[in-house]
Order: sequence, then structure tokens, then C-alpha cells
Amino acid sequence: MSEYEYKCEAQSDYDYGCNPEDRSIEDYINKGIFNVDKPAGPTSHEIDKWVKDIMNVSKTGHGGTLDPNVTGVLPVAMNTATKALPLLLLSPKEYVCLMRLHQKVDEEDIINILDEFTGKIYQIPPVKSAVKRELRVRQIYQIKLLEIRDNQDVLFRIKCQSGTYIRKYCHDIGEALGCGAHMAELRRTLAGSFTEEDNITTLQDIKDAYVFYKDDDDERLLRQLIQPLEYTTCNVKKIYVKDSAVDAIAHGANLANSGIVKVNKNINENNTVALMTLKDELLATGTSLYSANEIISNDTKISVNIQKVFIEPKTYPMMWK
Repeated sequence: MSEYEYKCEAQSDYDYGCNPEDRSIEDYINKGIFNVDKPAGPTSHEIDKWVKDIMNVSKTGHGGTLDPNVTGVLPVAMNTATKALPLLLLSPKEYVCLMRLHQKVDEEDIINILDEFTGKIYQIPPVKSAVKRELRVRQIYQIKLLEIRDNQDVLFRIKCQSGTYIRKYCHDIGEALGCGAHMAELRRTLAGSFTEEDNITTLQDIKDAYVFYKDDDDERLLRQLIQPLEYTTCNVKKIYVKDSAVDAIAHGANLANSGIVKVNKNINENNTVALMTLKDELLATGTSLYSANEIISNDTKISVNIQKVFIEPKTYPMMWK
């Protein structure tokens, strides 16, 4: 069964825009994201800076800060693609963590406490954090215990809401057990749609690919390493729009129902949504004003307030006055 409800049938004119994978290499870089395998040592900001220098782009940004000693998935976006990084905050993160208990604890008690720390938890961010230190709720979607060694070293996989502090999570478990605990090692294995099995790359790989592109005019390796910015929308509810609506939105207009082709059936009021062209280009992001059913049944309302636009004006022909 389709996850979309169609409002009308429409075709796209291939004289305008293009599928993301068909972009020129310059546009592919401008709207591209690397899935970097961050090593232990450098900060996330330093990784950003190195990618910026290697690729000779004007701007980079990363999707979720990792502490210097933490390794794993770090999406690094370039130029226009940096505007899409907040979409990753709507999706879960996953880590493999080694927690060190400060005293030996019965295995059954460890299993029970991990079960208690699943679901809704309360956290105060640590002193060294980028957010205000106030109590907030986070969701722990899944805990998978991988190994317990000597009743002190606990290896587990955790899938959690974006913004969960794993270091604080370990500390709070230690407090609950009455023995104390700290995060010994951490690796991020998933950030939104980016995983450690999915085209993950190193800084050296990026450097090699860029040299092949510049010195040998061979862009193939670079295309293999870069993900289009549309990859950030994999877990975001979508609305597809007619070609005739694209330029108006690119000029700052909100989305009227008359410009819609199809919508995700599970869209509700006040959801963050991605507006897509019929060529699967990310046109804009915004906030839905109505549910999917209301959007489909009404032709006159403005249905989405636009927040960010990713396609330049005049990419598609102007069909509005």
C-alpha cells in the first residue's frame, strides 16, 4: 500500500531542474554531504575545517557534535547542503557504548537497570555542552546488551532521540546503581539516515577523490563518496509539488494546496515537512498547517509555511503573477 495520498496527476518537464544524481559535479559538491568516519582525537569542528580545506568550498557544517574521543558517523555537509542538517535532528541516533561501573555489580541488576533506563528518561545536559543546562525529556528507543565482562564493563548498543547525552546516561545509571559509572568508549553508528555501513569515508579517502577530480578530471570516486542533500529527508514526511509551484516557493511564497501532487498520509498539523519536486529534488522545508486529509480535501488553503528554500529562483519557469 502506498504511503502517499494523491491529490492530482502531474508530469515534470525535464528541461528544468534534474534528478539529484544527475547534477553537474560542481552542483553535486555544492549540495553534497560526506558520511565521515570520525577518528578519536580531533573535534567535530576540526573535521569540518579539514573537509572545507580539502574540497575548497566556502562553507561546511556537521550533523551532531561528537566529543573529541568519540568515533563514528559524522555527516559533514558543504555549502547549500548545510541548510539541510537540522533535518537530522528529527531522526534517531545510535551508538555502541562501553560503560565502566566503579564497582562489581550483579549481572541481573545491570540488566534490570538498563531496562529501567529505556523509554522516557530525564536528563540535565553536562556542564560542557552546547545547550542550556535544564531538565529535559529524552526517549531511549532501544537498548541491546552486547556483553558484560567482570561484572564491571558493560557493552551495549543504544538507539535514542537526538540530543541524548550518552556520557550523562552512563553517569545516571551509576548513580541509580549506587556504585558510580562512566562512559569509557563510544562510537556513533547511526545519525538519521547515515550509518557506519552506508558509504562511510575517511578524510584520506576524500582527499584522494578530490585529487583524482582536480588532477585527472575523474569525478567518479567523488560521486561515490558524496550523498546528495536529499539524503537528509529519508525520515522526514514529504509533500510533492507541481513544476508550476516551484519558482513561486523559490521566491518565498508559502505552499498552496493547488500546487500539491501527493502527500505522506501520516502528516499532521505542525509537522516539519520536506517539499520535493517531481524529480526528487529537495525544494524547501516548512511546517504543515493541516493534516494530510485536510490538505487533500481542500484546494484553496495555504498548507505549508516555508522555512528554508534549497532551489534557486528561475531554476524552474515562472508560472505565477
